[in-house]
Amino acid sequence: MISLVQLECFVAVAEELHFGAAATRLKMTQPPLSRQIQQLERELSTRLFDRTSRRVALTQAGRALLPNARRLLDLAAKAVSDVRSVGEGAAGTVTIAYTAMAGQAVVPDLLRRASVELPGVTLLLRELVSLDQMDELEKGTVDIGLMRPLLARPQISTRAVYRERLAVAVPSDSPLAQHEEPLKLIDLKDEQLLMYSPSGARYFHDLLLSMFVASGVHPHIVQYAGQVPALLALVSAGIGFTLVPESAARISPASVTLLPISEADPSSRVNSVELDIAWNSESPNPLVERLLRLVEDPDRDPQGDPDDADGDA
Repeated sequence: MISLVQLECFVAVAEELHFGAAATRLKMTQPPLSRQIQQLERELSTRLFDRTSRRVALTQAGRALLPNARRLLDLAAKAVSDVRSVGEGAAGTVTIAYTAMAGQAVVPDLLRRASVELPGVTLLLRELVSLDQMDELEKGTVDIGLMRPLLARPQISTRAVYRERLAVAVPSDSPLAQHEEPLKLIDLKDEQLLMYSPSGARYFHDLLLSMFVASGVHPHIVQYAGQVPALLALVSAGIGFTLVPESAARISPASVTLLPISEADPSSRVNSVELDIAWNSESPNPLVERLLRLVEDPDRDPQGDPDDADGDA
């Protein structure tokens, strides 16, 4: 079996055409170099060099082997480099799951940063609701998740990456849309609420309930849906109003108006929407930690900073 050491010795002699010079180049003595060449010739059952006391020359077989030997050595060097890069977290693949609207805001920014700081890394993207993301993180089929907060699970670590407030989404042709001052939830007591599904959007469903309870309002729920875009479409059709993250303004149709909720409203103490990044703390992928460093911690003013408007919640 031909070895890489034999090929390295062969290339050195072929390029130097001198055993002493080749041995010096390889930082070895001449006898072991000669033995490597002899073993290679025995493996190939052919002479690779014509040797005399005055000169060393490649045979025709040696000339045929040289470009292939160089190519094999280059491939071996690249393989070593690639493996080391993956092991050091400079190259490889990371699978990122995200909720529907996170793909419009958080993911693009992450891709831009990764293309600059981790150019050798391939990011595989999967759109999943938050609960499914947790399941995939546990199984190891997803490396990083961008999701709404869920109950903690063993081995799954999370931290917040963005916080913002909810706003009221109303049909643009409704009297409420002309309201000049920030709304209080009591202003909506006689309106029809489009509510998040308790099964498909538990995070938002519970958040809205807590806000209405804090304000002493018993909303009249007329329809449930699991995603922000679906709820905005229902608002656009004039069926009712809903509450959505302020960043949903970037995807809201022209027929829908978003109105701020007054900070004086009793619901303000719970009016905060959070997006988490999650990962398996036992992940063997060395790139996970590097990707996590690209996502900022979010205790900052969200005003004007777009983020996820997902109804999955």
